[in-house]
Amino acid sequence: MKTNEKMNENEFFVIKAKENGVNVIGLTRGTETRFHHSEKLDKGEVMLAQFTEHTSAVKVRGKAVIYTRHGEVDTEV
Repeated sequence: MKTNEKMNENEFFVIKAKENGVNVIGLTRGTETRFHHSEKLDKGEVMLAQFTEHTSAVKVRGKAVIYTRHGEVDTEV
């Protein structure tokens, strides 16, 4: 594994739900991207997560704010 990839695995991010029923879905690494984990958050709940050797992407469905070291993303338009 490259140093860059190892660094990304240690990166944490925070998801804060702005409504009930926000879905957080982890997607796998590898030749085929698949769903491997999901969580449902209610309004005000916070989830701390990180990328791992198995998780390459995260999908957030619903109104939420995602905090990373790169900045803040609000899913509301």
